[in-house]
Amino acid sequence: PANGPRIPGFLASTMAEDGDGDVLRILIASDMHLGYAEKDPIRGEDSFNTFEEIFIKANEQQADMVLLAGDLFHDNKPSRRALQRCMEVLRDHCLGQREVHIEVVSDQTANFHDKYKSVNYEDSNYNVQLPVFSIHGNHDDPAGDGGLAALDLMSTANLVNYFGRANDIASVRLYPILIQKGITKLALYGLGHIRDERLHRALERKEVSVARPSKDTDQWFNLLALHQNRHERGAGDGKKGYIKESQLPSCMDIVVWGHEHKCEIGSGARTAAGG
Repeated sequence: PANGPRIPGFLASTMAEDGDGDVLRILIASDMHLGYAEKDPIRGEDSFNTFEEIFIKANEQQADMVLLAGDLFHDNKPSRRALQRCMEVLRDHCLGQREVHIEVVSDQTANFHDKYKSVNYEDSNYNVQLPVFSIHGNHDDPAGDGGLAALDLMSTANLVNYFGRANDIASVRLYPILIQKGITKLALYGLGHIRDERLHRALERKEVSVARPSKDTDQWFNLLALHQNRHERGAGDGKKGYIKESQLPSCMDIVVWGHEHKCEIGSGARTAAGG
């Protein structure tokens, strides 16, 4: 409607015919916790089976990309089995002959922090048919020697586009991955998990800044992938911090909120919880 909220192509996919060159189809998932209870004789395969089902569905629905909102792995140092199973699923379903119809038009050296600093499907040595974009969560955040996360391994293997890592906690700056498909323009922002109390203070002190597209700024649909507490948890000395929706940048059209383990579409004024 002329005076109503704007509906981006990827949210309007049910209103368009298959093959519409302007419809950006994104499969959103979060909190896979690969490796959870992996030694349990009954539940050990659950996380891996669910992970594979996601990518089977993504290809069935002809998704243009998959967005993961953190906690891909349950442990900060996943077992070799969990790493292998993850890579097997990504290799089986994300490499192939299907054409990629999206284009990243932003400065990729600002989007990605790894050695290669480019989206994986542009590498001519790989035949990527389904790009995956992921932030880290609180379970699989960067740590230890070199400050690496398990997602860094997936990124180096060119299976996942790992983004949203804040290298300077004192001054967090969000750079968008600018993605186009036809006339649809998506500014994809990501912020991997930061300790809630610390991020809360940074937001209150206005220490989090947002880079906006320099051209046709108002034509881009702004999506933020986040992995934080959304509600107060615990009590007394064990009470944990959380992030209020009102603290987030007002320019965001929708927030994909990982960590809460409850799938809620439209659970806030502009929020989808994808746990």
